Amino acid sequence: MSNALGFRLRRDLGYRLYLPSGSSRRDTLPLIVMLHGCSQDALSFANGTRMNALAEDSRCAVLYPEQSKHSNPLRCWNWFAPTALEGEGEAGLIARLIEQVTERRPIDPRRVYLVGMSAGGAMSCLLAVRHSRLFAACAVHSGVMYGAASSPMQALAAMRSGPSAASIAEARRVACEAGESEFMVPTLVIHGDRDTTVNPVNADLIIEQLQARAECIDPGGGAVLASDEYRIESGERTCQQRDHTQRGRIVLRKVLVEGLGHAWSGGDSRYAFNEADGLDASRLIVDFVMQYRRSYDIGSRESTVDSATLPAQIGG
Repeated sequence: MSNALGFRLRRDLGYRLYLPSGSSRRDTLPLIVMLHGCSQDALSFANGTRMNALAEDSRCAVLYPEQSKHSNPLRCWNWFAPTALEGEGEAGLIARLIEQVTERRPIDPRRVYLVGMSAGGAMSCLLAVRHSRLFAACAVHSGVMYGAASSPMQALAAMRSGPSAASIAEARRVACEAGESEFMVPTLVIHGDRDTTVNPVNADLIIEQLQARAECIDPGGGAVLASDEYRIESGERTCQQRDHTQRGRIVLRKVLVEGLGHAWSGGDSRYAFNEADGLDASRLIVDFVMQYRRSYDIGSRESTVDSATLPAQIGG
């Protein structure tokens, strides 16, 4: 990985950091945090998603935390561990890593974006709830809602057929317990409708959980309203998109890619869990998240949108 620097944190949490060419300490770059899936590492995730090429064009940094085989033999993030669910454990390590990189590198703390695939997507959902103050926007590809499981067996069951009704109810309750420092992180959810590893029902549950969270955090903002569904041709795939708005701004977007299995849409198929056909998920993610920035106004609990409105359709 060109322009990449590798380091170590406690508990063998490694990472790679990509900085666009010509960047210096005088810059204030956006930061995209990329959490890989099981059986991936930072380098294969970067190469498969081609995110660094987009980062070069968009002038942003990319941070790739890396799970160790010591913590999980398949390099899965342990998003179901009780300590992580409380915001500590691996979730706390990732959050502290983001804070350290933001402080030590030329990063704009108002423009830190969180992205995850599969187990990394599940960890992203967790971080966006437990460490929401860090992020301006989030994207979850083939992931699972926060609190869907609290053990490995429950995690496998949730991935296969969705979490239990009791887990869903408890997760929504916890997600809605917003303290003064918590925010609603605008989120893009992408999933393949042929995913047999993480059931597509999980995408709907992420949206439902975050919709309830948005209404809890900002009760004065009214209900989160769903748009009509768009059907869009993207390469050799058809996509279904639906936006959810509150106070006239998009807080949630779901994109279902028809015919896609458990793979990063539009990725480099030479790497596992990437499929070249169809929607360029990396481009879609960058276009979505980069339009938000965190507001640090006193009493604010939302990200602001740089443009008046987000595109109504993919590629719009």
